[in-house]
Amino acid sequence: MATLQVRDFDDRLYEFLKRSAKLANRSISQEVVTIIQAYLCSAQHITENATEEFIAMTGAWKQDESAAEIVADLRRARNSKRRFGGNNGLFD
Repeated sequence: MATLQVRDFDDRLYEFLKRSAKLANRSISQEVVTIIQAYLCSAQHITENATEEFIAMTGAWKQDESAAEIVADLRRARNSKRRFGGNNGLFD
């Protein structure tokens, strides 16, 4: 079996891990292995090919406006009170 050593582990996180292991009647090493197994085996984290997924997302947001028009629209919104809902007193 392989050995894993972790350096500069946050003290608060270690205490949390220690309590979690104690509640599950496991050693800290067993608790770490259990957590890593659960994370890696969960369906939401398994991807067949992350690179292909990233490439598929490229260009997914299509915009008819030019970059200059988008920037101008953002600047107008930032200088307008309408984003705060009108006269609320706090930002007026």
